[in-house]
Amino acid sequence: MPIVVNLDLVLVKRKLKLTELAARVDLTLANLSILKQSKARAIRFSTLEALCRELDCQPGDLLEYQPGMSEPGLEERQSDEDA
Repeated sequence: MPIVVNLDLVLVKRKLKLTELAARVDLTLANLSILKQSKARAIRFSTLEALCRELDCQPGDLLEYQPGMSEPGLEERQSDEDA
């Protein structure tokens, strides 16, 4: 997916641990970890708002569009569907 989550970079800049952020935004550590690893398929605006509030950042600090990136195996699934 061409959307990359830069949560790890923002956490380092803020000197904040993932567990502390999870408690502050009332998310499970597992869900926040999925987001941090850019494996999330979606994010609620309320979650994005809470992250931006606690990290004192803008959505663009957390999310980045990288054209040309795709999900591993996506090309194979799409060509299977086309057949």
